[in-house]
Amino acid sequence: MHFLVEAAVLLGAAILVVPLFQRLGLGSILGYLAAGLMLGPSISGFIADPEAVLHFAEFGVVMLLFIIGLELEPSRLWALRKRLFGLGSLQMLGCGALLTPIGLALGLSLEVAILLGMILALSSTAFALQVLNERHQLATPHGQAAFSVLLFQDLAVIPLLALLPLFAGDASAASGNAWLAALRGVGMVVAAIVFGRLVFPRVLALVARSEVHEVFTAAALFLVLGMALVMDWAGLSMALGAFLGGVLLADTAYRHELEANIEPFKGLLLGLFFIAVGMSVNLALVYDNLLWVLGISVALLAAKLAVIALVGVVGRLPRSEIPRLATVIAQGGEFDFVLLTAAVSAGVFEQRIASLCIAAVTLTMALTPFLYRSGERLGDRFKDKRPFDGDFGDDTPPVLIAGLGRFGQMVARVLKTQGINFTALDPNITQVEFIRRFGSRIYYADATRLDLLRAAGAEQARVMVIAVDDADTATLIARQVRMHFPRLKIYARARNRHHAWQLMEIGVDAVVRETFAASMEMSHEVLKGVGYPSSNALDAVRTFRDFDNQLFVDSYEHRNDEATLLANEKAAMAELQSLFQKELSGRSPRSEAPGTARPEPETL
Repeated sequence: MHFLVEAAVLLGAAILVVPLFQRLGLGSILGYLAAGLMLGPSISGFIADPEAVLHFAEFGVVMLLFIIGLELEPSRLWALRKRLFGLGSLQMLGCGALLTPIGLALGLSLEVAILLGMILALSSTAFALQVLNERHQLATPHGQAAFSVLLFQDLAVIPLLALLPLFAGDASAASGNAWLAALRGVGMVVAAIVFGRLVFPRVLALVARSEVHEVFTAAALFLVLGMALVMDWAGLSMALGAFLGGVLLADTAYRHELEANIEPFKGLLLGLFFIAVGMSVNLALVYDNLLWVLGISVALLAAKLAVIALVGVVGRLPRSEIPRLATVIAQGGEFDFVLLTAAVSAGVFEQRIASLCIAAVTLTMALTPFLYRSGERLGDRFKDKRPFDGDFGDDTPPVLIAGLGRFGQMVARVLKTQGINFTALDPNITQVEFIRRFGSRIYYADATRLDLLRAAGAEQARVMVIAVDDADTATLIARQVRMHFPRLKIYARARNRHHAWQLMEIGVDAVVRETFAASMEMSHEVLKGVGYPSSNALDAVRTFRDFDNQLFVDSYEHRNDEATLLANEKAAMAELQSLFQKELSGRSPRSEAPGTARPEPETL
């Protein structure tokens, strides 16, 4: 069949099935799997060779890892090293030990059964990260822990592949191959770091100056595919190579532009990957060996849930996060397909054993959205000492405040003095019960939850004030409100300049940098302390404040271009100094700043 016909049918199936599954609340992943199952050899037989599609679609996983890498600056990745190796090794060794009996039950020797257990200990990076991305939970504690474990698993694939000849009985070949693979891998990683840090940013700068958008897109695709193919040639994971490329470019000025260019390709190819997994399911094999497939699936899930829950405890995650962590990475992984197929080729396993395990892994993948939903419900039970408030009264005040900590309380007190009613939502029950004593209308509620926002009157309110402490939570609330309540004006507290720009990208009506006003007040007091008259100090601070606010707005369009930001900052400071000098030259000696004539202390 012609390639274009197959491509058209795959895209058409995704367009029809995925929105339907989303509408039913089943998630996009199950929609892709269902579309693949219908098109594969087991049902319609429209596509007879799903392996070819799966091989091509693996680039979706590659691009996903590249975008994840762009979100992790090297310093942040270094901060994850304890979780990466500590939690990752505990998960792999624990799951491998508990899953070894599966191989023994299938008639394998102890050594080969241990290998099978280690293979089945791998989880699906694509499925887990897609689920976390859809729910905007990659930045949560369980999301970060899951990412660390998954990254360690990607690293573990390399020695597992290198050791396959040893389990096939060729120890000398295994030893030689392992050393060769290790040396080649280290060399490629070093070369990739040098290329990614020193060479490619300069190439991107050259391409960006050409102002030809499609060439920049081509450069971004070349980077991802080039890093993936080089790492694949070195015997490493293609996804790991793409991730490394993303990390190396995470702190450059082109991060957001690269992400925007890669995102459409990533989404399509990742969807195609899930479709290919669905096509790979052999329903005849599953039917003939149903008890074996179900048994392996149940054992795999049970072992992983137990070990990953232990990983969460060791990692000191909050109790509410542990069920979420366990259920999001309890499935088998896409690298199981690679390792099991390679093991059959090396003569380690029989094809029947590999096929049974592949069917079980696919089944656990399909169950991931349902498992994670159960994990979220269980986590909510652990989290809440009492259920969130659901009755917010009949009246709907014009203002909603998310977070009534130190920042939100000041806003609430001003509103109260002006007789403006408000509803405050806060997930800290101790804070809620304390503030209620003073007569404030505050409820125990999580403002990130859409149902609670609706119940609190978001559809009728006029203004939403986001005053929560956590920047990621504030961004999530802003995104939810802008998406579902477009008429509601949003005023948000920003942690810093970059967080403020993120909120502006979402469409927040007004952003207040939390330390800016306090720092201006402090500057006023400091200037008075060194001898400025109060009026002069106030004028100087007001001039700087207005100038910086304008600079903040003007810099928004260059927020992703570090070089332009630095240049604008220097030019702005020079302009501001010139402005002050002009002001000072028109003042009397008493009003001039230090350096022109020392001001006398202000007298009462």
